Amino acid sequence: MNSATDTVATVFHEEYGRAVSVVLRTTQDLGLAEEAVQEAFAVAAERWPSEGVPERPGGWIITTARRRAVDRFRREAARGGKEAEAALLRQSDDAPDVFGDDRLKLLFVCCHPALALQARIALALKVLGGLTTAQIASAFLVSESTVAQRISRAKAKIRDSRIPYRVPSGGELPARLAAVLAVVYLIYNEGYSADLGSQAGRAGLCSEAIRLSRTVAHLLPDEPECEGLLALMLLSESRLAARSGRRGALIPLAEQDRSLWDADLISEGLSLVRRCLRRGQLGPYQLQAAIQAVHSTAPSAASTDWHRILGLYDALTQLAPGPVVELNRAVALAEVDGPAVALAVVDHLELDNYHVFHAVRADLLRRLGRADEAAEEYADAARLAPSAGERAFLQARIRALGMS
Repeated sequence: MNSATDTVATVFHEEYGRAVSVVLRTTQDLGLAEEAVQEAFAVAAERWPSEGVPERPGGWIITTARRRAVDRFRREAARGGKEAEAALLRQSDDAPDVFGDDRLKLLFVCCHPALALQARIALALKVLGGLTTAQIASAFLVSESTVAQRISRAKAKIRDSRIPYRVPSGGELPARLAAVLAVVYLIYNEGYSADLGSQAGRAGLCSEAIRLSRTVAHLLPDEPECEGLLALMLLSESRLAARSGRRGALIPLAEQDRSLWDADLISEGLSLVRRCLRRGQLGPYQLQAAIQAVHSTAPSAASTDWHRILGLYDALTQLAPGPVVELNRAVALAEVDGPAVALAVVDHLELDNYHVFHAVRADLLRRLGRADEAAEEYADAARLAPSAGERAFLQARIRALGMS
């Protein structure tokens, strides 16, 4: 693949949300801002391979998007083209002083309580994370048409209700917190599950999610779930160097070289978990962080305190019940009570379109000596897996069973 084409993809992951937020600040029209940025990236994909990548590609995208927005204003005279153009051109190309604030504004606009919760999350993932409808649908385990409808309705609501583009006052923040944290976590997960060979793209999403999480935790220091989410992501991020082999194949937690884990990220994450536990106001993100903390403090996979993990999952199922939580709990249950007990739980879950469901079921079947069934489940998991690294791992599991 052309290196300039690679750069366009990387810049999209790293700068899409920033570009939309900067253009939105000046246009006050979310639909127009997103369209202008998309057009700018289309121009970049056409020009950069032949003309070369600009010195500051993010600034180039923002400048081009602003000009596209001006052109749109000119075509729609009712919107006051000359005044809009002047407002746009007064902004600096790089807008460094508002980089963080503008993304935060965009996140809170998308998570306005006037919008349905699922619509808030879908919209924010689209315009802040730059995720495709297919990626968002995969995160929600729903159809692409359902996601498209949610996003369309949310944009119409923002437009018709004239929802303002601003960070809400302190008293308004808690009403948006659940959606904001969900968006940040899903952006992180999208980066985390990206192809392990595509480090630039996944790093952009993960680092942006962690940055946003730090900012929200600073804004809401009395909300322990903010620190819980940050701890969860830091502990997950600490294992990045150990997660893949030379060819990008996934290495599961139990098989990772723990000497490669990032001690600084673990230390920070554990400190946050301890602070959350002392508060005694546990929520779902804090419990998930506590589970990761148990893994992070185990010197080896064999010494993992699975009884403690299972107890934390029991608490999590009370606070945030759902089939994915039950699936993760079943993994711990298998370590405590055996694969047969866990399989009985898994078989009652309705997650047939989720690759992790098939991977977990395959592993349980393998441990029970049911190789043929395990191979079928691994094959289903590989078919549904979103990344090449995961597919490579699952196909290796099939080969290890003696199946082709």
